[in-house]
Amino acid sequence: MLRIGQIKIPYRDGDSKVYKTLLKKLHIQEQEILSWKIFKKSIDARKKQEIMSVYTVDIELKHENAFLKRNRNRNIQKIEHKEYQFPKAGERLPDHPIVIVGSGPAGLFCALMLARYGYRPILLERGMDVERRQNAVERFWKTGEFQPDTNVQFGEGGAGTFSDGKLNTLVKDPFGRHRKVLELFVEFGAEPEILYVNKPHIGTDVLCHIVKAMREEIIALGGEVRFESKLTDIRTEKGQLTSICVNDETWMDCECLVLAVGHSARDTFMMLKKRGLPMTAKSFAIGVRIEHPQEMINRSQYGMDRDDILGSASYKLTHTASNGRGVYTFCMCPGGYVVNASSEEGGCVVNGMSYHGRDSANANSAVIVTVTPEDFPSEDVMAGVEFQRFWEQRAYMEGNGRVPVQLYGDFCEDRVSQDFGKVKPVHKGATAFADLNRCLPAYVCESLKEGIKAFGHKIQGYDREDAILSGVETRTSSPIRMERDGDFQSEIRGIYPCGEGAGYAGGITSAAMDGLRIAEAIRKVYSPTEKTEK
Repeated sequence: MLRIGQIKIPYRDGDSKVYKTLLKKLHIQEQEILSWKIFKKSIDARKKQEIMSVYTVDIELKHENAFLKRNRNRNIQKIEHKEYQFPKAGERLPDHPIVIVGSGPAGLFCALMLARYGYRPILLERGMDVERRQNAVERFWKTGEFQPDTNVQFGEGGAGTFSDGKLNTLVKDPFGRHRKVLELFVEFGAEPEILYVNKPHIGTDVLCHIVKAMREEIIALGGEVRFESKLTDIRTEKGQLTSICVNDETWMDCECLVLAVGHSARDTFMMLKKRGLPMTAKSFAIGVRIEHPQEMINRSQYGMDRDDILGSASYKLTHTASNGRGVYTFCMCPGGYVVNASSEEGGCVVNGMSYHGRDSANANSAVIVTVTPEDFPSEDVMAGVEFQRFWEQRAYMEGNGRVPVQLYGDFCEDRVSQDFGKVKPVHKGATAFADLNRCLPAYVCESLKEGIKAFGHKIQGYDREDAILSGVETRTSSPIRMERDGDFQSEIRGIYPCGEGAGYAGGITSAAMDGLRIAEAIRKVYSPTEKTEK
């Protein structure tokens, strides 16, 4: 098979022109092609008057070697296509069902693969199913009625359910897990274009349906999904897991446990610390959400206010502040919403969310600053959690229980805003004007002011005085890492740390990929309870 790059087509012509352009570019006839498919598609908008779609295509020809001899070009490469392979089963029959804690992407994909190969796993989720979760979250945004175990962070689908649903990842993937994750998303309802577009996304509205469909298949294959079931304790014997406790009352014998608890499961982290699970504190980043008119971002990126084909434009920006700290944008949501993503009483956290259409008036993104364990109040493994919690509680107090917001110009002058400018907030949840300088460490605030100003040189108007800042963004990644060995197990044997909460992923796709990785590791040890494989 050959991979052909740099096939450029005017963006308005769409995918329909790829085939004819391919024939012309390669100087071949239709009968020479055995098969072809788009491998990747991106947008080249460097020339605003001539925006192009750039394709990479995989093609199978009848006489590939002869073709390569007469076509020596760096944009034409011979490749070997490798399908994702789930490993052969081990010989040990588990005495008890495999238990997976957490139904975010890591836990859900792990459970799905194990169910498809006959393992009948039990999936425990502390929050509600996605249908009831949606209602609870909407009610919180409208009334402030808070539920500690069902919110934007907890519940079926995990924190990614109420996000932009981005599926891009920087994880290197020689085993085909990335492709497999995207294929599974398509199988359960995502649009096929996510298999090849450069920055695929699903949107929270579509993701909710996909999550439900995956759960239904796990159950149909003999697995169990138990909601409002929180892991509250574990027992071990001679370094081996023996049982787990659910909701402080029900003990279950368990020899194989996947910990896919998510980056906000602080009570679970504390319990695991008490039980001796090896963990370390790790770096993450904190900051604010920033909102601009989506039309402003479109003009900067595409040279026009809006376009039905290109959709809402995105961006990614980085800056090294004079104090040496990295400032960067994260989880950018074109045509999105800033949402109250709190998961503890008395604390305030924000995140970004987009529906599939990405059609709100504003673009928003986290603008965040790197913090390390040296910034934390102690050397305790939970010090990062306490660091997050302190600033979340400050934000809650400054906003009087609402999301604290401030215009960028006022943020730079350390004064509380009195009114919005031309940029109007697009939020899920109530807001209140406050001074965000009181909601974050001084070195973070100074880095943000400098970074946003620098970004104004890259996107005109980024540093406009009426850009809206919302605080605080603290859950960019897990503040801890659960140690695991080459077999992907903890020092407590039988426990498999997994996904973003365990410190091994940084988004929907990488978390799902880690879920596959852990399912593979379990497969190599245990034989299935049900021999039929899908």
